[in-house]
Amino acid sequence: MASLSRALRVATICSRRDLGPRALTSRAGPTTEKSVPYQRTLKEAQSPTSVAQGPSRPLPSTANVVVIGGGSLGCQTLYHLAKLGVSGAVLLEREKLTSGTTWHTAGLLWQLRPSDVEVELLAHTRRVVSHDLEEETGLHTGWIQNGGLFIASNRQRLDEYKRLMSLGKAYGVESHVLSPAETKALYPLMNVDDLYGTLYVPQDGTMDPAGTCTALSRAAAARGAQVIENCPVSGIRVRTDDFGVRRVAAVETEHGSIQTPCVVNCAGVWAGAVGRMAGVKVPLVAMHHAYVVTERIEGIQNMPNVRDHDASVYLRLQGDALSVGGYETNPIFWEEVSDKFAFGLFDLDWDVFGPHIEGAVHRVPVLEKTGVKSTVCGPESFTPDHKPLMGEAPELRGFYLGCGFNSAGMMLGGGCGRELAHWIVHGRPEKDMYSYDIRRFHPRLTDQRRWIRERSHESYAKNYSVVFPHDEPLAGRNMRTDPLHEELLARGCVFQERQGWERPGWFTPQGTAPIKKECLACRGAAAVFNMSYFGKFYLVGLDARKAADWLFSADVNRPPGSTVYTCMLNHRGGTESDLTVSRLAPSSQASALAPAFEGDGYYLAVGGAVAQHNWAHISTVLQDQKLRCQLIDGSADLGMISIQGPASRAILQEVLDADLSNEAFPFSTHKLVRAAGHLVRAMRLSFVGELGWELHAPRPACVPVYQAVMTAGAKHGLVNAGYRAIDSLSIEKGYRHWHADLRPDDSPLEAGLAFTCKLKSAVPFLGRAALEKQRADGLRRRLLCLTVDEKVPMFGLEAIWRDGQVVGHIRRADFGFAIDKTIAYGYIRDPSGGPVSLDFVRSGEYALERMGVTYPARAHLKSPFDPDNKRVKGIY
Repeated sequence: MASLSRALRVATICSRRDLGPRALTSRAGPTTEKSVPYQRTLKEAQSPTSVAQGPSRPLPSTANVVVIGGGSLGCQTLYHLAKLGVSGAVLLEREKLTSGTTWHTAGLLWQLRPSDVEVELLAHTRRVVSHDLEEETGLHTGWIQNGGLFIASNRQRLDEYKRLMSLGKAYGVESHVLSPAETKALYPLMNVDDLYGTLYVPQDGTMDPAGTCTALSRAAAARGAQVIENCPVSGIRVRTDDFGVRRVAAVETEHGSIQTPCVVNCAGVWAGAVGRMAGVKVPLVAMHHAYVVTERIEGIQNMPNVRDHDASVYLRLQGDALSVGGYETNPIFWEEVSDKFAFGLFDLDWDVFGPHIEGAVHRVPVLEKTGVKSTVCGPESFTPDHKPLMGEAPELRGFYLGCGFNSAGMMLGGGCGRELAHWIVHGRPEKDMYSYDIRRFHPRLTDQRRWIRERSHESYAKNYSVVFPHDEPLAGRNMRTDPLHEELLARGCVFQERQGWERPGWFTPQGTAPIKKECLACRGAAAVFNMSYFGKFYLVGLDARKAADWLFSADVNRPPGSTVYTCMLNHRGGTESDLTVSRLAPSSQASALAPAFEGDGYYLAVGGAVAQHNWAHISTVLQDQKLRCQLIDGSADLGMISIQGPASRAILQEVLDADLSNEAFPFSTHKLVRAAGHLVRAMRLSFVGELGWELHAPRPACVPVYQAVMTAGAKHGLVNAGYRAIDSLSIEKGYRHWHADLRPDDSPLEAGLAFTCKLKSAVPFLGRAALEKQRADGLRRRLLCLTVDEKVPMFGLEAIWRDGQVVGHIRRADFGFAIDKTIAYGYIRDPSGGPVSLDFVRSGEYALERMGVTYPARAHLKSPFDPDNKRVKGIY
């Protein structure tokens, strides 16, 4: 057998002999003659194909749910559907369970990731494979708890691991930061000469794909589910209901059809093909992903699995050998995905894989003289933002996705399978799954194959990169720009990207981001924010008032000209969105600022990064309630310019043809006015806690209106500012950010937004029953504002200590320049399990743990900045 070092030398020689350019894509079909460590699966793979033999059991004529794909996600979803009591659930697998991708996965499970939601999902997977399945079925899943070791060869990486350690304390995940000497004692074969330290998680481990999927299918079958192998799906039958809504009707195969209202696409690399059968876009790409298995290594037994992120390599314990793999910067795309692929593998491209060998040999020198037992190179699916694709497709009701897991389908499978089952049965998952929800992507992005490919490539290459708080993608930029983009670019704007939109991050001709300057200018004079990327929708029609009553937690049925800040909830009382809703007067004439409509009308302004999520949520509710109204998207036709600060009234009084006094233009109202000769909708609102107005202008008017504002503001000290400043200003004032302080598993009561809920009225609204129960039972957690006097940067995920116990973690943190303190928000619980009362909040002594160091913190029941809300009223 060739050693790893010799294999690398041979690969280098071969690449030098290849005088032509190396293709970065593979068009050749996969091979099957490989030696891989999963002998049971190989035995099945080497037998004649069984698809021609027909399904492993007869197809039922109907099913409540049909899961397509028998890999990790398909089996986990079926299992959790069965546990929720779904009868008649069926899984269709075109070959054998685990075929395609799952069978050759490394099966690693690391408990700590820089996401609180993912830590919870991983914990559930671990519980299922290490305990639940064996208890239910008597079958061993192949779970081995040998621990995990993250390697830090630079200071930034060690800081990242310390952040993970602090987060782990909030979830009871044991972890330890080890010195190089302690690491050497734990893993004697490791080279620690260049280490800053390591993070050791004793209860990490590995699972066997075949054993896990077998146990899952056995447990699901015991609860009445069916697994049918050797049954490829050939089509998805769709019907259109009386309201014009497309819905799943049946799944078609060569052996018959199954009538069903619900399909779950867990087809992995082949999910795109299944999606096309139903007219659903699935934004993922297929790439080669590889590892090699070594010969026996003396002394490696019982060692923990290793991730050396800076070398982009992992080392998985494989009995008395190691599996060595990683993520390269130049991955190979699988351009022509074959529907005949089952248990095959690709030839390993040593030229691409070479850097992983170098990293592995450097970290564990004994590998230089260790033989290669086998190579494993198979397909994996990857997505543009390196997050899975889950939830109900916006194009087709009853069609769910559970795919695109970026080589993490085994370790996330348990948690995601459970959430997907809840999504199907209850209409929403239990956890906050927005980052995974397919509805996060705008159709303009999912239509762009080049964008999907470029962003997926970048996400793959950065899989092991340090997660910096303000990192921005480089690939797939300028997909969606607003009318002020070029104007602001010329003024030194540095842009951020959110779901394809380019939005202002900060303004600087050179040097570092001047966040402090922008924030203090807003507090002392005025700042102009381009918020044109916001979603702007119209809800109009005969049933629009019924829709508004049901959709919005606040009472938005006030006279035309009023604007209300409100939430939209799910049936669990969780917050699907926070937004402003402006009441419109009916008109028979359409304009650039409003459509023609009869009945009632509302203008909705929502955060641009989550606009598609809002659109999908509203559309789903309207369909479910069978309401006769229109939802119209005006996002691309309108810009949004916000002028905020003590001087905003004086500036805008020179630009607008309206009286801006408190009496004539109160807070939370809107009206049509002229600005620089253009008709705009002015709203007196603030997202930063200052006197200010938003100008919603037709696209052609945006540049002249903006220029007029800048000219008028020159003598008042007006500055351009971006979203980095908004982040700081808003947290300083205590305003919530959706999907940070406020998520689909957080209620407005827990988040301190009870004032947005019309609970004193008798009007029913979505989520009301859940809120009333929560109020009666007492809040089991509460969002808390904390400030730290010591000037240390915090970004979220820090542990919250109260009286010597961890009671939660930080969701969002930033520096408040007006109060000159670090400000953090996080949800806290009572360790005893009781309600979190205001007395509980007041009585404790708090500290925040950042990278293993605790800092005294002060709790606030009101915003630490302008707690009496004088500034938004113009009182300075």
